[in-house]
Amino acid sequence: MENDSRNNDLSRVLGPERRQRRHLIDILQDIQAEQGYLSRQAMLEVSKFLDIPGSSVWGVATFYNQFRFTPPGRKPVKVCLGTACHLAGGQLVLEATARELAIEIGGTTGDMEFSLERVACIGCCALAPVLTIGGEVHPRMTPPRVEEAFVNIKAAAPGAPGTESLP
Repeated sequence: MENDSRNNDLSRVLGPERRQRRHLIDILQDIQAEQGYLSRQAMLEVSKFLDIPGSSVWGVATFYNQFRFTPPGRKPVKVCLGTACHLAGGQLVLEATARELAIEIGGTTGDMEFSLERVACIGCCALAPVLTIGGEVHPRMTPPRVEEAFVNIKAAAPGAPGTESLP
């Protein structure tokens, strides 16, 4: 994945005005905003740019849970674990989603279609528990509804059985 198309030129992020260690978090945030994640190669480039050990960049990046180290899927899945969602069963929804996708939290499916992350709040507290799939909000989720949501999404995917055009 190191040569992923998202691994583009970092010159926009690594400007001369940012050549101080105090800009490390801002630089990492900007790289992730552009590329969707922090690749090993990008972190090594930041290390060289700031003239600090790679282990220091890695240490800062892994300290904060906002950073991801694998490319996100084409349809990122975010499960809310804010107070309302947590109290309404958000953890069960998260576990069911991980089982349905057969990946761990923070992981991406082998076909790069889905990635899974937990978030502090989606902003739909009255609809708790909530998850988003590719930005689409799915309200009042339960473990059985998680399975149903993915069955519907997979069935609607181009090339899915039954979606071919008739001649």
